[in-house]
Amino acid sequence: MTGFSRRDVIRQSAVGAAVGAAAYAAQGVASPLDGPRMLPAHLSKSGFAAAVAELRAIVGAQWVFADAESTLPYAKSFTPDPRHEHVPAGAVAPSSVEEVQAILKVANKYKLPLWTVSTGKNMGYGCATPASSGQMILDMKRMNKIIAIDPELGTALVEPGVTYQDLHDYLTEHNLPFWLDIPTVGPIVSPVGNTLDRGVGYTPYGDHFFMQCGMEVVLADGTLVRTGMGSVKDSTTWQAFKWGYGPYLDGIFTQSNFGVVTKMGFWLMPKPPAFKPFMVRHNEMADVGKIVDAMRPFRMNNLIPNVVLMMGAAYQVAMFHRREELWDKPGSIPQDVVRDFAKRQGLGMWNTYFALYGTDEIIAAIEPIVRRAFEASGGEVLTEKEMGGNLWFNHHKNLMSGQMTLEEKGILRWRGGGMVCFAPVAPAKGEETAQQTALAQEILGKYNLDYHAAYAIGGRELHHLIFILYDKENPVEEKKADDCIREMITRFGQRGWASYRTGVSTMDLVARQYGDANRSLNARIKQALDPNHILSPGKSGIR
Repeated sequence: MTGFSRRDVIRQSAVGAAVGAAAYAAQGVASPLDGPRMLPAHLSKSGFAAAVAELRAIVGAQWVFADAESTLPYAKSFTPDPRHEHVPAGAVAPSSVEEVQAILKVANKYKLPLWTVSTGKNMGYGCATPASSGQMILDMKRMNKIIAIDPELGTALVEPGVTYQDLHDYLTEHNLPFWLDIPTVGPIVSPVGNTLDRGVGYTPYGDHFFMQCGMEVVLADGTLVRTGMGSVKDSTTWQAFKWGYGPYLDGIFTQSNFGVVTKMGFWLMPKPPAFKPFMVRHNEMADVGKIVDAMRPFRMNNLIPNVVLMMGAAYQVAMFHRREELWDKPGSIPQDVVRDFAKRQGLGMWNTYFALYGTDEIIAAIEPIVRRAFEASGGEVLTEKEMGGNLWFNHHKNLMSGQMTLEEKGILRWRGGGMVCFAPVAPAKGEETAQQTALAQEILGKYNLDYHAAYAIGGRELHHLIFILYDKENPVEEKKADDCIREMITRFGQRGWASYRTGVSTMDLVARQYGDANRSLNARIKQALDPNHILSPGKSGIR
């Protein structure tokens, strides 16, 4: 790779294509060579080398990654980075709490910023890449112990490197009667990482932070804190009672950079005696408001207890098909093309997935009530009897029963491997849902991008998950996707629909929508807990 900088090597791997500086210049886009340097701005090469040497003495040379080749996996991201602002300086992977504490001591000495990840699979939001270039990735993957599973209480205590697949295998091996609640790519992600970003799943335990119970946290100065009942000597209720005594601290360590979480407890869902999955098929995009208004009372009174997914047809199709199978012309795919293709797969324009849990008697009593409501909304209520063997129905059946699935990774094949998620929140009201859908389609259409969306319906709110899929290998496409996500965040925010979660490139933009008082309070907490600002600077807009 003669003639390329270290960052250029990393960048080429991240986009998956050897696009040289000349190709960028020909398209009027800045070359990776023109971006900021990878090292922290205040550290010289010799200072960085000294820090790396001390880190190697702590964890072993094989677990410090500070050269171009070994850093490649940490630079890989599906999200747009046209200005090359999210390139890591390297990575260090501790195996114990003591090693984390020693690493933080070195980081404070050299003012070396550390971007913490659990498994680095935060796929629609930047993977393992940092909020700003030059940060060292603090990779927690080697801390992968399942510390305790209580078979009576159904609680778990795990380290950050444990994946949902690890837990699933443990429960299976020990024949424990519990289900996991997993996000859409559960096998490869960490319950700790997903919960700390306040992610969701699709069983009755779908609010992951609500089901979290107790943390162990290393503060920037090396202090070890256990939250809730974990701070009581010889406590046996750390994973049983969330609140402890005094101010509730767990929340400040979610979506923040106030500490490094080294252990987390959470609750497992008891396996129900009976489970019945459903899909409601609506054939018109305009039905989106009716669906939400029909679903809301069932979620509020918990007759439908799981987090419901209302999936748009284009998103569903993209899981198993490529764009050129539907449309190879300029512009966004017309709705009638999507509708016709979806219909051949047994799908509608909106496909709403929910399940009933409990006993056969409970399900038999609730099902007719649910059917009447959704049929009145114009939907067709379908079960496994009608949909058995359908790829999409089976996928959601697995999600709603805590089974492992990676099928939604298929959307990366839609248009060249680029993906970034926009996740505004709105109340579960049909009128606002229809307005959000219309605004999203308008903005995406402006950039000739397709509307790939899902709504996760909670008790009273909606997470509108909009996946911007683009060609990551094309710098013009990458710039267009970046412009699109920024316009969406800005215009949705002007309507009061701010994101609940966002990628590394737009954390400041989203944070500003939450107001100066909120940002000032976060800054004051940060200064008190991390005066050298070594922990994940820029996370959630907190420097």
